[in-house]
Amino acid sequence: MAQLTERPFPPGRYPLVIVGSGPGGLQLSYCLNRLGVDHAVISADPEPGGMFRRWPVFQRMLSWTKPYAGCDHNSRIYERYDWNSLLADEEEHRGIMPALMDGTSYFPSRPEMERGLATFAGTTGLLVRYGCHWETTAKTPDEKEFVLGTSNGEYQAPVIVFAVGVAEPWKPPIPGMEAASHYGELRPAETYADKRVFIVGKQNSGFEIASALLPWARQIVLASPSPTTLSVNTRPLVGVRARYVQPYEVVILDASIESVAPDKGRLKVSTRNARDGGVMEFEVDDVIAATGFTSPLRDLQRLGVAIFGHSKLPAQTPFWRSATMPGIYFAGTINQGSPGLRKHGIPSNSGAVQGYRYNARVLAKHLAEMHFRKSPPRPRMHADQLVDFLLAEASRGPELWHQRSYLARVVNMDPKHGITDEGFLPLAHFVDSKGPDAVAITLESNGRDDPYPAVYIRRHDAVTEPQLMPPHPLLDFEGADYHKQLSAALGGLLSPSLTKSSR
Repeated sequence: MAQLTERPFPPGRYPLVIVGSGPGGLQLSYCLNRLGVDHAVISADPEPGGMFRRWPVFQRMLSWTKPYAGCDHNSRIYERYDWNSLLADEEEHRGIMPALMDGTSYFPSRPEMERGLATFAGTTGLLVRYGCHWETTAKTPDEKEFVLGTSNGEYQAPVIVFAVGVAEPWKPPIPGMEAASHYGELRPAETYADKRVFIVGKQNSGFEIASALLPWARQIVLASPSPTTLSVNTRPLVGVRARYVQPYEVVILDASIESVAPDKGRLKVSTRNARDGGVMEFEVDDVIAATGFTSPLRDLQRLGVAIFGHSKLPAQTPFWRSATMPGIYFAGTINQGSPGLRKHGIPSNSGAVQGYRYNARVLAKHLAEMHFRKSPPRPRMHADQLVDFLLAEASRGPELWHQRSYLARVVNMDPKHGITDEGFLPLAHFVDSKGPDAVAITLESNGRDDPYPAVYIRRHDAVTEPQLMPPHPLLDFEGADYHKQLSAALGGLLSPSLTKSSR
């Protein structure tokens, strides 16, 4: 392997290469380091931070870090209230965001988020070769490894993890949309003073723009064909966040945008009502496309990586490997390409830091086992500890809170090895995999009620339909009724031989 110089990771061959230094790449590198997996990290950026070096454009995050939560900032349980810090094994590196925020809001500013990522990388000793632009991807002649062409030279590895974000602006193919500015191209808010502004898109970015321009713009119109879904109504962490729902004079339309055309120094936007098909035209000064981003995957599709949707997300297995190209994995917000079970149609939180930081930990363990023959420890437990353990995870485990019906806490019950804690696994993997008898617990949301535990049991290589427990508004699932229900669900899964082999 190439020797390190003053700049880490010079071109050469490595066991694994991570591309990207945003939170996804940093979290994965940290976890691989703690598992003893040798790897290189390269990044086009000059410093850590990824997309948070530029966005959100109006400088305030959607994800919160709550300073007063009744628990120590260095504790695991605090992760439920701190959506922005990366994960660490060492207490001194956990929950670092509160100390970096100025206290004016529990939504960090963009510079605070960037500073948090840089602080994590520095204090945990993460090494990255910055200013190294990934340009091309190929396979070696024997097709056993990959070769990355970069601005610094070639990198070769049998395993590549792309953590490059979903950060290339995308506009829908609407006639005249080239005249619109994209979210990532916005001018300072004050330059929209006394302007009529038409915003295409009614997701969080559209409402973010409307909120920022409200003091300046004369009129704001928000439009898209689908009605706005509010997170306060759906209960899970999807939809437009409540912080953007405030009384203001904005025209909100459920309408498709038919065209954008120049008109006497302004722009004319033609819309068609989603309900009755009626046509309405707006004369405006600016059109802004809050229509999302695509994955910057360069030549990976030509190499054989399947993609889907207008965001060009790579199709992925439950362990975030390319569904069509073994050896290529993904980390960070691109994890959205592994949808999970989508129970009740509700997506994962893999598009946000508070979701994909846990995916990175699971992915690191998977890579260590599958490609480097490193098996993380699997603690044993006694049979009489199991029910309490699972209910405590459902009540207080931040992994299950943030990644509902996506990640599950899994415990194996193997007569040879006893009762072993397998840690967190993708739920989609567990329900489709064979193995020893096991139980998996996750939190589920249905869009109406408070979250509730769902228990999946595998017996004789078959996973049963989940046992659903009642919801609780405070997520307190450790009472006697829950204990009784879970004990009954486990039934004869716990045998005396398991208790004996776990000693």
